[in-house]
Amino acid sequence: MVLVVNTLPKKHKLLILGLVSAIVGLAFLPSEKATASKDNSANALEIGKRYELQVKVGDNEKLTELNSEQAAEKLPEYDFVDHKVKNGDNLAIIFKRAGFSAQTLHKLINTNAETRKLTKIHPGEILSFATAEDGSLAQLRYVISKTDTLFVTLNDEGNYDTAIDSKEIETLTKTAGGEISNNFWTSAIAAGLSERQIMNFADIFGWDVDFANDIRKGDVFGLIYESHYVDGEFIGTGKIIAAEFVNQGQRFAAIRHTDGNFYTPEGRSMKKAFLRAPVNFKYISSSFNPRRLHPVTGQVRAHRGIDFAARTGTPVVSSGNGKVIKAGYSKYNGNYVFISHGTQYVTKYLHLNKKLVKTGQKVKQGQQIGTVGSTGRVTGAHLHYEFLVNGVHRNPKTVKLPKSEPLPRSELAKFKPIADNFIAQLERNRELQVALK
Repeated sequence: MVLVVNTLPKKHKLLILGLVSAIVGLAFLPSEKATASKDNSANALEIGKRYELQVKVGDNEKLTELNSEQAAEKLPEYDFVDHKVKNGDNLAIIFKRAGFSAQTLHKLINTNAETRKLTKIHPGEILSFATAEDGSLAQLRYVISKTDTLFVTLNDEGNYDTAIDSKEIETLTKTAGGEISNNFWTSAIAAGLSERQIMNFADIFGWDVDFANDIRKGDVFGLIYESHYVDGEFIGTGKIIAAEFVNQGQRFAAIRHTDGNFYTPEGRSMKKAFLRAPVNFKYISSSFNPRRLHPVTGQVRAHRGIDFAARTGTPVVSSGNGKVIKAGYSKYNGNYVFISHGTQYVTKYLHLNKKLVKTGQKVKQGQQIGTVGSTGRVTGAHLHYEFLVNGVHRNPKTVKLPKSEPLPRSELAKFKPIADNFIAQLERNRELQVALK
C-alpha cells in the first residue's frame, strides 16, 4: 500500500490523506456531546466515595410493576356498615336489617365451609357489609378472632370468594410465681395466672402432688410461659414452657420438650402410668380404711378405696391407659366401670351417674368414662375409686406408682442444656421473690 501511494502525484497524495483523516476522526467522535467539568457541586462525583449503581433488571420486571399498579388502581374501596349481633339474632335477621335478600344469604352461606361458619355467630360480634352500586352485597367482613378476619367478596362472575386475613402473632416469654398463703388457687390468681394456666399447672404436677390435700402454707410455685401479642396488643397467654413447685420442702420441676410433653430436669417424664385422682373433687369424704364403720349398715366393713365427693355430673376419667373389663350395674355398686391396665393393675369406678364406655373398649389416660353420681348403696353423690395391684387393694393415695419411660439418650442430649437454662431462670425468679418479701 505504501509503495502504491508513493507512486501517485503529490496532489493525489494530499487528497487521500485528507479522506483518511476524516474517517479516523468520525470513528472516535462520541455518540452524545461529552463535557468535562471541574464543578465541585453536589452533582459531581467525589474521588474515593462509593455510589450505589441503579440497575434495571429487564422489561419483564417493569411490566409486572406496571400491571401491579394498574391492578391496585382498579381495586374497589369498600365503605362498610357495621351490624352488631344482638341476643336472639340470626343471619336472616341481620341480612334483612342490612338490606340484603334471603337469596343473597343462601348463596353466600353455601359458598364453602368458611362461610358456613357464619351460622355460629354470637351476640356482641360484628358483621360488616359493603354495598355495590347496583345494591348487591359487594363484600362481607367478619372478625373471627383477634388474629383472623374473614372476607367474602363478590367476584366478576357473580359468585363469592373467601379469604382470611391473618395477623402475625408475636410470642414473648414471661415469668410468674408466688408463695401459697391460703390455697393454691387464690395464691395463683393473686400472682396473675389465668384460670386455664392454673389448671394446666396443676395437671403438670398432678402425678406427684395432690392439690386438694397436699398443699401447705409456705409452698412456692413458679412458671415460665408464652405471652401472645398482635400489633403490640396483648391477646392472651400460650403454653407453659417450664414450671416448678416446692411442696412441703420437696421441689418438683418440669420442662416442656419439643414433643409437647413435660419432663424432669433429668429427662424423666412427668406423666406416670396413673393419675392420683380420676376426678376433680371437693374433698375426700371417706379414705382408704380396712376397718371402716359403714355409714349405711353401721357394721365394720373394709373400705378398699377412696370416696371423692363431687357434684352429680362431674366428669370421671380413666386414671391410665387400659381396657374396660366390666361396665355395668349392681345393687351395691350402682353404675360402675372396671379397667385393666396391663397384667398387674386394675382400677374401679363406682356409683356413677352415667357410664360412657362399654365392656371390651380400650381407653386412654384422661379419657372420660362416666360422670359422678349416687347410684347403688350410698348416702350422697361421690366417686368410689379403687386401685388393685396383682388383685390386692391398695390405697390409691399412697400406692407407689410405676415410673414412665425417660427421654432417649439422643433426645436427652438436646433437652438437657435447654432444661438447665430454664431451671436456672426459675431459681433466679424464686430468689427474687424471696428478696422482695
